[in-house]
Order: sequence, then C-alpha cells, then structure tokens
Amino acid sequence: MKIDQLFEIIWALSAVLLIVLVLLHSPKGDGLGGIGGQAQLFTSTKSAEKTLNRITWALSITFVGLTIVLSAGWLI
Repeated sequence: MKIDQLFEIIWALSAVLLIVLVLLHSPKGDGLGGIGGQAQLFTSTKSAEKTLNRITWALSITFVGLTIVLSAGWLI
C-alpha cells in the first residue's frame, strides 16, 4: 500500500465521520443525538456539545488538509 492510498483511505473515513458528527449536533433540540441515547454518555449536554465540536473541528481540518494535499499531488 502506497502512502497516497493510505491518505485517500483516511480522507474518505474522515468525510464519513464528519457527516455523522454533523448529524449528531443538536441545533436547538436533541437532534439525531437523542435517538441513540448519546446524551447519557456525557455528564451534561454542554460537555457533549463541547466534545462533538472538538472532534468535528479536528476532522474538518484533517479533511480539508488531506483534500489540499491529495489534489495538489504533493505525494507523488
């Protein structure tokens, strides 16, 4: 497996996880996070939102960074 293939796999996984995490965010109500009992995993909803925001930001930075690297062809 080449490094560019590995980066493409990480890029695709980050895209899928980013979609899932955005759907888990609650705009004003519970959102989709209330379906799976996600709010019970954390001590408070504020803690859950804070954690989701951090993970979402990290994945979005990873996704955009890998998009730039893969599209520019810097790995070849």
